[in-house]
Amino acid sequence: MIHRVIVVDNGSSDGSGEIARRLGAEVVREERPGYGQACLAGLAHLRVSPPAIVAFADADGSDNHAYLSELLAPLLANNCDFALAHRQPTTPGALSPQQRFGNWLATRLIRSVWGVEFHDLGPMRALRWEAISGLNMQDRDFGWTVEMQIKAAQQRLRIEEIPIPYRPRQAGRSKISRTLSGVLRAGSKILWVVAREAWPQLRASLAAKAAISS
Repeated sequence: MIHRVIVVDNGSSDGSGEIARRLGAEVVREERPGYGQACLAGLAHLRVSPPAIVAFADADGSDNHAYLSELLAPLLANNCDFALAHRQPTTPGALSPQQRFGNWLATRLIRSVWGVEFHDLGPMRALRWEAISGLNMQDRDFGWTVEMQIKAAQQRLRIEEIPIPYRPRQAGRSKISRTLSGVLRAGSKILWVVAREAWPQLRASLAAKAAISS
């Protein structure tokens, strides 16, 4: 079912890219930092010979890659365009309180503005190539996941959330979810992306009300 594995080596210095290459992955080196930047580099690599479906997953051991087949199943059955892992923590500490609150706030904002119900902003997700290409993804760091979900809602993609076990991080140390500065930066970026995408819709609504009142 999975034909290619792309590992984006986002400026690492521990030789992990070479290990991935020896294990058979296609390795893309991306020196510019940023989660979204790494994902964009992976997509650019695939554009030469695009797949029917592309999946994203973190490589720190928290995303349970053994469940990718469950994530891909509704796409292969043509039941959706975008399958999103709804993380089910296997231990109480797998998701920090900051992550839980950020998920709650961002998904409520998406529902209130675009009327689409999400439960998570988890990184493990899969989309049809035509769908991801049509989203015109731009964010280069913490706003990548919420930008994708907002644009999927705007374009009325068929979306399905799949409950997937989620483990505590197995390797490395998070620069985002486990540090105060990282949480503040990520949280502010997520709110900025929501506001940026909501503004044209809000402006149009205000203009329509002004036209009616005049």
